[in-house]
Amino acid sequence: MNRLLIRLLGALFAPLYAVTHGAGTRTVIADAVVDRIDVGGTGTLVFRTSGDVEVATLTFSATAYGAASGPTATAAAITADSSATGGTIAKAAQVGVTNGDVILCSVTATGGGGDIELNSVVVSAGQQVSVSSLTYSAMP
Repeated sequence: MNRLLIRLLGALFAPLYAVTHGAGTRTVIADAVVDRIDVGGTGTLVFRTSGDVEVATLTFSATAYGAASGPTATAAAITADSSATGGTIAKAAQVGVTNGDVILCSVTATGGGGDIELNSVVVSAGQQVSVSSLTYSAMP
């Protein structure tokens, strides 16, 4: 009975505790997360509407990200989608062939505060969509 009470109290007060990770652990976490994109083949960066309809699909390099430096990993070159499906981008997923959606991101126009900021989130059918740089940082 006491163990159950302790578990219940722990669950009740858990939101009051802030969990953080040391710098070395954040590096390991960043590498582990981005490496999941490479499993099974070349990953993609898929931009989607708010209703999860694909707008554009860009292709990562064979190794999507280099080794993390501190908590941050930087993506290798990303191949543009030269002929997008088109639509209004609201979010993106960094997708691995084997692992599916690995990293989910909000997307806004420049200055909008999204995880990814594009110069425009409105994409016409057939338009080229490209990303010049992309990083992933593990949470503290």
